[in-house]
Parts: sequence; C-alpha cells; structure tokens
Amino acid sequence: MSDVFQTFLDAIAAGDDSHAEQAALALAHEGDAALSSLHELLTGDDPDRRWWAARGLSAVGTQAAQNLLLTALDDPDPYVRACAAQGLGELRAEGAAAGLARCLTDPSPLVSRIAADSLARIGAPSVPFLITALQEGEVAARAGAARALSIIQPEEAVPALCAALDDPSAIVTYYAEEALERMGVGMVFFQP
Repeated sequence: MSDVFQTFLDAIAAGDDSHAEQAALALAHEGDAALSSLHELLTGDDPDRRWWAARGLSAVGTQAAQNLLLTALDDPDPYVRACAAQGLGELRAEGAAAGLARCLTDPSPLVSRIAADSLARIGAPSVPFLITALQEGEVAARAGAARALSIIQPEEAVPALCAALDDPSAIVTYYAEEALERMGVGMVFFQP
C-alpha cells in the first residue's frame, strides 16, 4: 500500500472530507497501481468507504478504473451510484453510455439526474441509448433523455424528439420542445 493511499484511508477514517478529497486527487498519480486497494474499498460493507472508492477511481481515470466505476453503478447505496455516474461523466467514458442509460430508470432521482447529465457530457456515443430511453423509458428516463439530447443536439434524434412532443408527461414535452428549439427545428426563415 502506497503512502498516498494510506493518507487517503486515514483521512476517510478521520471523517476529514477535505483531506480525503486531496488524497483522492493525489491517487491520480498512482494510476492503475491504486486499483487493487480501491477495488477492495469498493467491495466493502461501509457505504461511505465505497463512495470514497468511487471518488478515487474517478480521480485515477484509467480504462481499468472506469471499468470498476461501471460496477459501482449497481451499488446498493444511491450515493455510491451517483458518485460513480458523476465520475464516468467527468471522464467522458464512452464505454459507460449503456450503463449510464440504465441508470436513467434508477429509483433515486439523484442518480437518474446525474446519469442524464453524464450522458450529455459523453455526447455522441450516448445518443442511441438516449433515443431508446426517450422512446421506451419510464417518465423519469424519458425526461432525462430529452434533457440530455437538448444539450447534445444530435440531428438523428429529431424524429424521436418530435414524437416526444405528444408525450403524456409535461416535463418530457418541455425538454423535447427545448431540444428542438435549440436545434432550430421547426423554425421558418424568410427574407423580407
């Protein structure tokens, strides 16, 4: 165990979030060497330690760290799932789009919203998953998908967004309208 990881553990044990955050960021310099210790924390019983493991993995950011973060999307604690979703979005982890799309239906509104934000950050690789969620998902998933699509503004989502204008949920309709407006769809330009 490295000195950096020990500092990280000590700060977590002391409940010192500020020092734990600094130590988590320092784990980035450890790279994949920190993964076995972070994996051990991630699979432990303490949800606070699992949250910090997800935060540490986000700081490391390698492909192997992203793969471990993907497993944290299934954690029983919603705050751990939220932290993992946030980290994957910050890393713009293209390979996480499918996992994050599943989180659009998470029972926790926090996780669902962060997943939508993360899919928007990832951008184009998320679009097929967002279109499917907009067409087939529950209300929260449809709303999150429409909101993310309004940020990405992909041309291939126009038909699904137009169909969402007739959605029974006002929030889905709102975000679909916003997306189409941002994309300039439906606007008529003429020369006087």
